[in-house]
Amino acid sequence: MTTAAARPAVAVTGIGMVTPAGIGREITWQRVLSGTPTAAPDPALADTPIPLSCRVPDYDPRAHRPRRVPQRLDPFAQFALTAAREAVADARLDCGTWPSARVAVVIGNCSGGLTSYETQHRKLDGAHARVSPLLLPLFLANMVAAQLSIELNAAGPSLVTATACASGTTALGTALQLLRSGTCDIAVAGGTEAMITPLTVTSLAAAGALTANPDPVTASRPFDTRRDGFVMGEGAAVLVLERAEHARARGREGYALLAGYGASCDAHDPVTPHPYGDGAARAVQAALADAGATHDEVDHVNAHATSTPLGDLAEGRLLHRLFPARTAVTSVKGTLGHLIGAAGAVEAACTALSVHRQTVPPTAGLHTPDPALGVRPVTGAARSLPIGLALSNSFGFGGQNAVVAFRPVHSIREEGPDSP
Repeated sequence: MTTAAARPAVAVTGIGMVTPAGIGREITWQRVLSGTPTAAPDPALADTPIPLSCRVPDYDPRAHRPRRVPQRLDPFAQFALTAAREAVADARLDCGTWPSARVAVVIGNCSGGLTSYETQHRKLDGAHARVSPLLLPLFLANMVAAQLSIELNAAGPSLVTATACASGTTALGTALQLLRSGTCDIAVAGGTEAMITPLTVTSLAAAGALTANPDPVTASRPFDTRRDGFVMGEGAAVLVLERAEHARARGREGYALLAGYGASCDAHDPVTPHPYGDGAARAVQAALADAGATHDEVDHVNAHATSTPLGDLAEGRLLHRLFPARTAVTSVKGTLGHLIGAAGAVEAACTALSVHRQTVPPTAGLHTPDPALGVRPVTGAARSLPIGLALSNSFGFGGQNAVVAFRPVHSIREEGPDSP
C-alpha cells in the first residue's frame, strides 16, 4: 500500500465562487467571516410553504458569459462556468496555452438543469412545438463538465459526480485521485447547483427537510436547539488542483494542500442518516488515513450541519466522539444556506481559505447550542488559531458520505512564506 508520505502532494492553486453572498471568492469569504445570513424572502416561492431562499444576488449571465448565449446554458452551468473562470485566473493559468489533454474537469451536481427542465415541461400543454430542441443539453447533468471542458480547452477526463449533497466533495476526491495517479497534471474540480424551484421547495417542505421559521436571520441555525430544517441555496465553487511539484515549477504554491479524501455509505436509509453517524465516521477515518493523520491532529472541522434535527444530532455525536474538545467546529450553512450538490465544494473552498488564513468563520444563526450534540461550534465572531489540519464534511441522501482533509502548503516545505 502506498503511504501518504509517498504520494505526490496536491495543492489548491485557484478558487472561484458564485454563492448567495455574491460573485467572487473574496466576497463569499468576507460574508462567511462576518456571520451574516443571506436568507431572504423569495418572490418566486411566494406560493410555496417556505417562501425563503438563499439565491445568488443580481446574477446577470450576460455579464459573465459574453461569448455565449445565456439561453443555451441552464443556471447550474452558468454558475459553474463563472466560478471556473475565476479559479483558473486565480491560479494564473492560461487555458489557451496549457496542455489541454492533461487537464481534467470534475464537477459535482445533484439535479442537473432542473430550472430548464421545469420551464420546458410547462410549455408542453398541447403545444409541443414550443419545447426547445436544446432541452437535453440544457438539463443533462454531464453537460456542465462538458461545457467547462469546451470553455476551458480541457481535453482530459470530463466527469460529473452525483452523491446528492456530498457531490461537490466527491468531485474533489475524484480529482485528487486522478492527479495522484498521473492521469492529469491539472484538475478543475468543484460543485454547482441551481434547484430553487417551486416544485423542489414544495417537495422538500412536505418531507420536513426545510425550516418553517419565517425569520431570515435565524431560519438557518446549525447545531441550535431550535433548528428545524435548512434553507435552500444555489451557486457554485470551483477549485484548481495541481500536484504541488507541478505548481511550484511555475512559481505557484497555493492556498492549501488537499491532503486526504474518504468516502462511505451508511447503507441505512434513503433519507435519514445513521443516528450515531457510523457511516460518516468511516468517511472521516478514511480521509484521515489517506492524509496520514490522526484524530488528535484535527484543528478545525467545517461541518456538514444543515440545521436539520436528525442530521445535526448525528454529526454532533460523531464530532464529540472522534475529535478533541479544542477542535474548532463551524458550519457555513448558517450564512449561505444549503447549496445541495454545490455545498461540499463551497465548504471545501472555505476550509482551504481557513487553513491559508488560519481563521475559522463563525456559525451564523446559532444562538443556543444544543447540549445533546456534545460540541460547541464557533459563534459570534471569526476565530484566529493555528490550523495544521482541517476537515470538510459532506453527507447526502442515500447515506453517501464524503470528507476531504487540508493541510497548510508549508507542511511540505522547510521554510518560506505561505502565499497563494
